Amino acid sequence: MASAVLSLRPGAAALLSPTAATALAVRYASKKTGGSSKNLGGKSRGKHYGIKKMEGHYVYAGNILGTQRQFRWHPGAHVGLGKNKCLYALEEGTVRYTKEVYVPNPQNKEAVDLVTSLPKGAVLYKTFVHVVPAKPEGTFRLVAML
Repeated sequence: MASAVLSLRPGAAALLSPTAATALAVRYASKKTGGSSKNLGGKSRGKHYGIKKMEGHYVYAGNILGTQRQFRWHPGAHVGLGKNKCLYALEEGTVRYTKEVYVPNPQNKEAVDLVTSLPKGAVLYKTFVHVVPAKPEGTFRLVAML
């Protein structure tokens, strides 16, 4: 056998004999290229605050009448106030808006200071949202007159 290996040409012997492995080193990224979180810079969607039911619309109990961040509309008759200042109907009926003069509670010092700091003759108004209940059928005529 040894004589057979020696009789081969030098180039063929180099191809058949085992040589040192020349492995290529491949580096992979330790972090994936997913990007980084960014501040969107005012590109967020709107919150859709505002009036949802207009004057004269018929609403059912639980319908949302309006959403707001600060108090722009105040709850009136048959209207509830949610934790996030949203107004919702407590009974079914039609929606009404009124502007009423704001008279503060004399025991509330902040409210009294606000009204007294206004110029002389100025009046502070607030907008209230009311739900006028739908008339139940079969009531007495005397009750309907009230």
